[in-house]
Amino acid sequence: MKKTSRRYNINNLEELHAMVSSLKAEHELKGDLLLNDTKSYFKQFTIGGMIKKYASSSSLLKLDDKLNISSGIMSMVLPFLMNTTLFRGSGFLTKTLVGLASNKVGKTLDAEHLSAIFNAVKSWFSSSTKKTEKTPQYVDYGIPPDSETY
Repeated sequence: MKKTSRRYNINNLEELHAMVSSLKAEHELKGDLLLNDTKSYFKQFTIGGMIKKYASSSSLLKLDDKLNISSGIMSMVLPFLMNTTLFRGSGFLTKTLVGLASNKVGKTLDAEHLSAIFNAVKSWFSSSTKKTEKTPQYVDYGIPPDSETY
């Protein structure tokens, strides 16, 4: 790092005090800027920053398009889920057929299909819980307010 020296034209004590106070103010300003830059730099490496950067829906869809992770996970999870919940008391042959069928269905599901299914299920629950009452609106029958029938 090259050290540069500044040359100041200071003639009396008042100019010296003014220069010292301006240099202190400049030092404080640069220190604050450096601190803010450091905080923002380290913030991007926190868990929250990583989640915001890499776990957003657009980045997950891009990653899933490349690696097809969601269909691989669903092809393993869906047969297990079906056999442990819906077909719990079934025999070996039924569980095998359900496992093969749900494995094929799981391979066809990707992130877009899963998000569409999630949004559809979410809309069922959100629409049933939120019922807003509609206020009756004013109906204009075309009768002027200064008419005799009003």
